[in-house]
This record gives sequence, structure tokens and C-alpha cells, in this order.
Amino acid sequence: MADKLTPQEISKRADKADARKEQWRTIYEECYEFALPQRNLYSGYYEGKTPGQDKMARVFDATAINSTQRFANRIQSALFPPYRSWCRLQPGNEVPEDRKNEIGQALDIYSEKMFEIIRQTNFDLAMSEFLLDLCVGTAVMLVQPGNGDAPVQFTAVPQYLVSLEEGPHGVVDNVYRKMRIRVDVIERQWPDAKLTDELKRKLMDKPEEEIELLEATVWSEKMQTYCYHLIYQKDKKAANSEELVYRTMEVSPWVVARYMKVAGEVYGRGPLVSALPDIKTLNKVKELVLKNASISVAGVYTAADDGVLNPQNITIAPGAIIPVARNGGPNGASLQPLRSAADFNVGQLVINDLVMGIKKMLLDDTLPLDTQSARSATEIVERMKELSQNMGAAYGRMITECMMPLVNRVLYVMDEQNIIDMPLKADGKVVRVIPVSPLAQAQNMDDLQNVLQFMQIAAGAGPMGQVAINQDAMLDYIIDKMAVPRAVINTPEQREAIIQEMQNSMAQMQQQGVPQQ
Repeated sequence: MADKLTPQEISKRADKADARKEQWRTIYEECYEFALPQRNLYSGYYEGKTPGQDKMARVFDATAINSTQRFANRIQSALFPPYRSWCRLQPGNEVPEDRKNEIGQALDIYSEKMFEIIRQTNFDLAMSEFLLDLCVGTAVMLVQPGNGDAPVQFTAVPQYLVSLEEGPHGVVDNVYRKMRIRVDVIERQWPDAKLTDELKRKLMDKPEEEIELLEATVWSEKMQTYCYHLIYQKDKKAANSEELVYRTMEVSPWVVARYMKVAGEVYGRGPLVSALPDIKTLNKVKELVLKNASISVAGVYTAADDGVLNPQNITIAPGAIIPVARNGGPNGASLQPLRSAADFNVGQLVINDLVMGIKKMLLDDTLPLDTQSARSATEIVERMKELSQNMGAAYGRMITECMMPLVNRVLYVMDEQNIIDMPLKADGKVVRVIPVSPLAQAQNMDDLQNVLQFMQIAAGAGPMGQVAINQDAMLDYIIDKMAVPRAVINTPEQREAIIQEMQNSMAQMQQQGVPQQ
């Protein structure tokens, strides 16, 4: 196929993407080192180090670690609450008005099936890891077909293993992933893989040997589809690349989200990037405080080298001895403690300020404290409003780059496995993805409050105020804002039939002379 890229071309593009990502290595590596040390793959992923080895050698403070975990938990509970429906499919603007209710009821069924499938999978576990990477700046998730028990498989891929390329309008189109895998696992994970002669020999002789593969998903403008490549590089050179798997797909299996992005940059900047100076300063202050504490506990001593006390033959543990000519005057003490000039009590004041600043930047400054008495519904709504304000543009980016592609990919996989028959695509025109998570509901309640206040004002204005309100449109607006399932709402035809039946009943009662109540 003329439009298909060769394995050598794919490898060269992946190398260029890796070179661009290398410019971010320093800042990302420090974020992972001080806030996510156990997820830090920058400290020797391909050097054969033991997982966890030396990853916390320079970490003296756990404030950033705890606040990062809390950041991920808060975002997940606000946007993707476990075992709850956090979005809803609704008809878009291109759907005819007379068919919106019919299509809306069908989309509600699709939504229920989708969340039934999601609850059977590892989505909640993968999303927590995904949001930890998002706190650094860039998070990547792979959504693939699963087995019978879990029809969809979610994998939060560490950012270190992935290189990105943007297409038009700042959308990530191409994703390159490097992985290590055993030779005997290749055919099980990719049943359509075509092994080379070299890999066949390794499969026979050393099936447990690990090799490096390049997984590339590239958008083809001419073919108007995504091309999936699995490439084996014999000696990490682009010229010696061989393709094992090639597929085409309508929807990319990758979900790439950036917390915040500067124009012209591919990778995102998370709250950890902003808090990194304070995190490093706090870590250094804690290190100096601990060193000062060790000196205060153990002590450092001076010993007079007067021929009576030989510092070479005595041991004062756990302290140290510094030989001097004499200690204070011609007949000073033979041994006396050395006064420390450092007084690091002021370090506590610096530490408190730094801790508060780090928590605030990582959205971990809840007021009042969660440990206090039971919270009311109003307080919970206000907390959601405060979280939405603190997230700012990141909230909209999460909906656009994470929630919508995620839902679109899950529906595509379910359609492929014949779980549903989805003729429509969630592109925002025909089918819209509407967030109904606690954070989205808190914003909807603001809009709804304005409508309810207007209704009160209109009621006080008399008949003219009542005439100004379109009752049907108002009720439909409230239904959408409160995410009420359309299955429990009467259609416009059903409403007209009920009204007509009520009018007929009233007319019959008048004819029979029954007084109206």
C-alpha cells in the first residue's frame, strides 16, 4: 500500500519524538523523584536496576507524595467517581427535534450498558494511576478489547515510555511506545503477529528472553484512519526495523490528557511542575534539619592533645573527636563538647510556609478540615465549586482530552465485540457526551439556580410573568441539568395526550353537572 509508512520511517519518526521528549526529562524526572518516587522510571528503566532501588535516596519529606495522592483521589471522586455514572449520552444539535426524545432514550440504554461494562473492568484502578501522571503534566491510557470477564482493558502507561506527536489544532494524533516483553508472550498478546526468523529461533531456544518492541499508532491523512504498527528493532537502529503487526482502526486506542499546556508545546505542565521549587526547597530544609538534629543528638567533641589524652586510642560513640592543642586557656579541660553554631529552630517556620504552599498548589487545602463534623449538602456543593475554580481551564481540558475520547473508545470497543449496535459516533454533533459527575453537577446547579430565581421573580410579576415562561422548555432544561433519565419522562406526544384526556374528563363532568374541585 503506497500510503502505508514503512517500519524504517516509523522508527525514524519515533526517534525524533523521543529527542523532543528528552528536553522535558529534567523537569519530569524531578517531579517523579520527589512526588512519585515509586512510579519514577527515569532512574534506570533500561539499566537493569531493581524496582524501587535508590528511588527515595534524596527524599526527606513526604508532603508532595501525600498531596499528589490526594490530588488524584479528589479529581477521581469529582470527575470519575468509582461505581457511579459520570457522564451521559445525549442527542446533539444535528438530531431533528422530533426525534431527540426517541434517540435520547436509546442513548440512555447505551450509557447504562457502557457503565455496566466499565464496572466489570479495571477502570477505577487504571484511572487512579492515570491521574497521578496527570499531576505531573501528561497522562496516557491505553484502551483495548479484553476478554469475556472484562470486555475492555484499561492500561495507564507511564509517561516515560511514550512519545507524542501533535496534529492540527493541538490534538495528539501519533503515539509511540517502547516496551520490553518476553518472546513467548508476543503471539499471545498479538495473535496476528508475524514473527521473523530470528524471533522464531529465540522462541525455540530462549522463550524467556526479553526484547524491545516499538508500538506506534499513526494517523494517515490520505487513508483517513489510524495505522497501528508493532515493530522489532534488532539493534535499536531504524534501518534494521521489521514489522510484526499492522492494523487499521477508526478510533485511536490512546487517551492522552494534558493538565495544562503552553502554546507550541506538546507535553503538559501539571501542578507538580508549579510546586517543584517549593518541593525541592522543603526537601532541602528537612535534610538540613535532620543533619542538625543528628549533630545535636550525637555531638562533636574537641580533645586536647596534651600527652595525657590520646584521641587515637579512645572512642566516644556516637560522637566525633577533634584533636586540638588545648581547650580554653593553658590548663583547659582535656575533653569538652563542641558548641554548635547552628540553630535551626527557625527551620520550622520555613517548613510550615512551604507545606501550606505545596498543599494549596496541589488542591489539598480543604477548609474546613475533613476531620471535623459531618458535612452538609451545601458544604459539599461549595467544595465542588471551589475545586472547579481552582482547576480553571484544566477542567475543560480534562473533559475534551480525557472524558470524550475515553467514552468514544469504549463505545467503539463494545460495538466491535457486538455488545451494542452503535450506529452513531460521539462526535459532539449527533451524540454529545455530557458530564454528570459531582463536579459537573455542582456547575449545573449554579445554572439551575438562576432559572429557579427567575421563576420566583416571574411568579411575583403576576400573569405577565407567568406568560413569559415557556413551561415545556423550562421543564426540559431542568431535566437536562439534573441528568434525569429520559425513560421516566413523558414524551411531548404523551404530554399532549394526557392534557387532552384531562380536558375531556373536565368536559364530561361539566355536562353531567358535577362541580369541579
